[in-house]
Amino acid sequence: MYPLRQVADVLQRLAPLELAEEWDNVGLLLGSWGHPVRRVMTCLTLTAPVAQEAVEHHVQLVVTHHPIPFRPLKRITDETPTGEVLWQLAQAGICVYSAHTAFDSAADGINQALAAGVGLEEIEPLVLPSEPQVGSPPAGTGRRGRLVPAIPLRELVERVKGFLAVERLQVVGPLDRRVQQVAVVCGSGGALLPQAIQAGCEVFLTGEMRFHDCLEAQARGVALVLPGHYATERFALEQLARQLAQALPELEVWPSRQERDPLQWV
Repeated sequence: MYPLRQVADVLQRLAPLELAEEWDNVGLLLGSWGHPVRRVMTCLTLTAPVAQEAVEHHVQLVVTHHPIPFRPLKRITDETPTGEVLWQLAQAGICVYSAHTAFDSAADGINQALAAGVGLEEIEPLVLPSEPQVGSPPAGTGRRGRLVPAIPLRELVERVKGFLAVERLQVVGPLDRRVQQVAVVCGSGGALLPQAIQAGCEVFLTGEMRFHDCLEAQARGVALVLPGHYATERFALEQLARQLAQALPELEVWPSRQERDPLQWV
């Protein structure tokens, strides 16, 4: 076993918390730094089925990407979905840790892995942090890079499907258009569309985007590839489980087996 603080030290090396957005809620959200940890489960979102899995498998720590609680709570009761999950975990002595946007922006975080996974080269942050981190690759919000050589949008779509193991996704733009400059933002990246346009990107790969942002991209001549919020982040929590197991060999670590994308194509 390891004290939770030792596990958190590894997590903070992988995703320094100072990279998190100001509005975010990151770090240890439930538990004690001295709590002994042997079993760890990673997940994208701590839902009721995921919490039940943690309880049934006697987990001591859940590393969730999306924070719970996210907003301040006045009370924790089983009268709300968030309260019910937290109460269940607390009763079972299960701690909760989240790095969220720190993991998104880390040098080897989700956006870096997504950009590399679809074959981009010359990858760099789409937006640098206010206090740039020392290191290579650099940390920052989102990523941008080049396809070498330029390829039809259709081919990039197939790469994304293959890397993220999805059968369908949404696309804005002509599939036969050749593209080279690509912006990448995991999750819901519509707020960074202006930065992608300013950087001269021809394609914006993100999980999901509002309808009117899609119209804005279309009007600006920027193609969109939208595989879904879940798909653009869940793969990285599976990788994180492997990284934790390698760094701390006495841990038993796995990504949640009960977690599913709430959205279905029918």
